[in-house]
Amino acid sequence: GILFDIMLHLGTLVAVVFVYRHTIGNLIVEFFKLIGDLIHRRFKWGEMNDSRRLLIMLVIGLLPLFCLFLPIPGTEMKIKDLSELFATDNDIAVEGAALLVTALLLFLGIRASKRPNHRSRKRIGAHARREAVDERTAITLKDAIIIGVTQFFAAVFPGISRSGSTLSAGLMSGLKKQTALDYSFVLGIPAILAAAVVSVTDVASGDVEQIGGMHILIIGIVVSAVVGFFAIKLLRWLVKSDRLQIFAYYTLIVGAIVLIVGVAEHILGKNLFASFMA
Repeated sequence: GILFDIMLHLGTLVAVVFVYRHTIGNLIVEFFKLIGDLIHRRFKWGEMNDSRRLLIMLVIGLLPLFCLFLPIPGTEMKIKDLSELFATDNDIAVEGAALLVTALLLFLGIRASKRPNHRSRKRIGAHARREAVDERTAITLKDAIIIGVTQFFAAVFPGISRSGSTLSAGLMSGLKKQTALDYSFVLGIPAILAAAVVSVTDVASGDVEQIGGMHILIIGIVVSAVVGFFAIKLLRWLVKSDRLQIFAYYTLIVGAIVLIVGVAEHILGKNLFASFMA
C-alpha cells in the first residue's frame, strides 16, 4: 500500500538527514540570517557565503518539481500521476529503460569529470591531460536549474536514480565530485519530504491494519533508514575513491536484464516472474 511506501521513503530521509546533519544545521541558521538581511535590506547577491549560496541554490533547484502538478492535456491526470501509473502497470520495460538512462547519465558524468580543464591543457604530459575538471565548488544558477530539471525527470520515471542522475548532471556541469554529490543528497531532503506529504492525502484510514499493524511500519522505517545510511556511505566512497563506474555498470547490467525481461513478457503475454514462482 501507499502508506508503507511513504514510510520507507521517510526511513531513507532519516538516513540522509543523519549523514548531512551538520550541513542541515548550518542551512537552518543561515535561513534565519537571510530572513533578517532581507527585512533590513542588507542582502547582496555577490556577497553570499557558502551556506547562503547553497541555501538559495537549493530553493532554485526545487522549483522544477512544481511542474509535477501541471495537468496533462486531454486527461484528468497531472504529470506526477505518471510515476504511479508506471510503477503500478505490471510492466517493467519502462523501469528497465529508465535504469539504462541512469547508466548513460552516470557514464556521461564520469567522462565529463575526466576531461582535462583549461589549466591542465597548458601543462605537458599524459598525467596533465588526465587531470579531472572537478575543481569548481561554487554552485551557480545554471547548475541548480540543470540539476533541478534532472530531479524532475527522476521523479516522473521510476528506475531513474534520483541521486545518480542529479549527481551526473552536476558532474556534466563541471562541479567538483563531492560538491555535486552533497548538493544532490541535500536537494533530495525537501523533495522526498514533499512527496511524502502529498502522498499522505491518498492514505486510507484502514491502511495500517491492512499492512499488518504498526510494528510492520516501524520495522520498515528502521530497515530503510539503516540500508539508506549504508547506501549513502557506499555512494560517497565510490565518488571519493573514483570508482563511480561501479554504480554505472551496475545500473547498466540491471537495466539491460529488466528491459529484456519486460520485452519478453510483452511478446509472451505473461508475467515471467509470476510464472516462475508458480
